[in-house]
Amino acid sequence: MHPLRLVRGLAVAVLALALHSPCHAQVPAEFYKGRTIDLYIGTSVGGGYDAYARMLSRHMGRYIPGNPTLVPKNMEGGGGMRLANFLYNAAPKDGTQFGTINRGTGFEPLFGNKNAQFEAVKFNWLGSTNNEVSVCVAWHTIGTTKYEELLSKELVDGASGPAADTYQFPKIANGVLGTKFKIITGYPGGNDIDLAMERGEVQGRCGWSWTSVKATHPTWLPQKRISILFQMGLSKHPDLSEVPLIMDLARNDEERTIFKVIFGRQVMAWPFLAPPGVPRERAEALRRAFFETMRDRDFLAEAAKGNFEVRPVPGEELQRLVQEIYDTPAAVVRKTAQLLQ
Repeated sequence: MHPLRLVRGLAVAVLALALHSPCHAQVPAEFYKGRTIDLYIGTSVGGGYDAYARMLSRHMGRYIPGNPTLVPKNMEGGGGMRLANFLYNAAPKDGTQFGTINRGTGFEPLFGNKNAQFEAVKFNWLGSTNNEVSVCVAWHTIGTTKYEELLSKELVDGASGPAADTYQFPKIANGVLGTKFKIITGYPGGNDIDLAMERGEVQGRCGWSWTSVKATHPTWLPQKRISILFQMGLSKHPDLSEVPLIMDLARNDEERTIFKVIFGRQVMAWPFLAPPGVPRERAEALRRAFFETMRDRDFLAEAAKGNFEVRPVPGEELQRLVQEIYDTPAAVVRKTAQLLQ
């Protein structure tokens, strides 16, 4: 056979094989039709991460091309670390699995946590159901009502453990601003800290999501049982326009950068992410479907019924934020890590 004809024949054969191969790229609608997507939750059944994920699973399939079924599955462990490692290293990279992890987990490699076996910037961040703000509050019996008083007066603050917002947020405030939080750790969860305030064991709680305050103790603020001393996030919550924002309390660029490293996680309060390597068209389809679900009437009604706030953050914004935080100068990261010790 003539060499040119042989080359042409081989080219046609290879093209035909590629077109009929099961690995041939499909448009998202073709790929997802009739499929099931596993939505993994990095916490146990019950809390906020679980609730947001299960609500999402009931509505998001309508907005994914091909209308697949989403099945929520819990994979708790290490505050989402187990799930983050699974999504990065073991999960299929075809768009049939994604999940939600604790808001701070994605930044653990930045501080040298050797259990974090992933590169956060390589995940496909799909979005967050809320841009969260946390608050520091004082119990009414101690008489502390303003942020400025924390600079000279000790406040005994309840916390879970060193990896929790309830520990890290007041610790950073002490180290950067000179506040006088005395942090008492060992409380299993937020409800236990609340009970400790009521019993007089501790005088306040810091790193407390404003959404949670409104959902679990809606009468405490109007009844003046707590005073909100300041709020923590990259921007103020619309409900708290008169409450000082920690970013505004920074006195120089280094302090603002430290705060961004720690409080940037608030923007991705309830983050959803897919493994790296998912085909671009499918990752984009999941991002679009996530954001469309955030505007779905039935989803919003279900969230409102459970007192869950929805102020969504697009996946593209999370992707940029993660990259920005990982681009923080090494010296600032080291100092931030030292302040958390």
